[in-house]
Amino acid sequence: MPDILRSDQGTDDIHALFHGAPKTTEFRKLRKRLVRETREAIERYGMLPPDTARAGGARPKWLVCLSGGKDSYTLLAVLTELQWRGLLPVDILACNLDQGQPNFPATVLPAFLERMGVPHRIEYRDTYSIVVDKVPAGRTYCALCSRLRRANLYRIAREEGCSAVVLGHHRDDILETFFLNLFHGGKIATMPPKLLNDEGDLTLLRPLAHVAEADCARFAETMAYPIIPCDLCGSQDGLQRQVIKAMLDGWEARVPGRRAKMFSALMQVRPSHMLDPTLFDFAGLTVTSRGDAVSD
Repeated sequence: MPDILRSDQGTDDIHALFHGAPKTTEFRKLRKRLVRETREAIERYGMLPPDTARAGGARPKWLVCLSGGKDSYTLLAVLTELQWRGLLPVDILACNLDQGQPNFPATVLPAFLERMGVPHRIEYRDTYSIVVDKVPAGRTYCALCSRLRRANLYRIAREEGCSAVVLGHHRDDILETFFLNLFHGGKIATMPPKLLNDEGDLTLLRPLAHVAEADCARFAETMAYPIIPCDLCGSQDGLQRQVIKAMLDGWEARVPGRRAKMFSALMQVRPSHMLDPTLFDFAGLTVTSRGDAVSD
């Protein structure tokens, strides 16, 4: 673990990932908001079990996935600070999966993680060639690429003795997925902040579930982290997620705060006011002699 670094005032200890952060009030507020919202998500969705110590006193270990984008840098920085301050009793292993995309700058993340003193594992698996071979011309790579990446991350987590795979999806990703499912999947669903894998031996966590994408962008840009672009496998036009994002951007521009309001709605679902009989016993809803509606 890196040596403790102190601010000019000598009262605000910071982890190496925050070294060089501006002392402005605006940035301090941003940093505190990121930490607060991440802690809220971890607590709200039970990402840490009540007893985080395993048999023999070993702490849980999280595989924190680092793509090199603004979101994953923000995730790593905030989780590391929480851990460093004693507020997140887990061991963190940063992991980058190099999937063999053309022009991927393979030395950027190892050099960064070494410099920051963050335990890490860099894994090379050429899934890109598989995706290019299997996906028909004109179709997007994302679905198959994501499945192959997830399978490899689960494998790595098991090899490293991790109990969770931790991803950097934020509030806007969750909202976009909600509308993708609504418009194209015909269902009410989105990315859950906590998910148990099919085998039941790993959880998938999204601690940035309450964090706005704009905050991740401001944070990573201010810290001058070495961002790796997300279009390494070639820019593909017409992705439905891009369409949904543009729609939400337009709504937000016309009515500031609309994203926050919609996200709040996702946390306040009332099954009795939806139309799914598997979630609410409509058949058992009866009227008493006094005219009061009751459900058996």
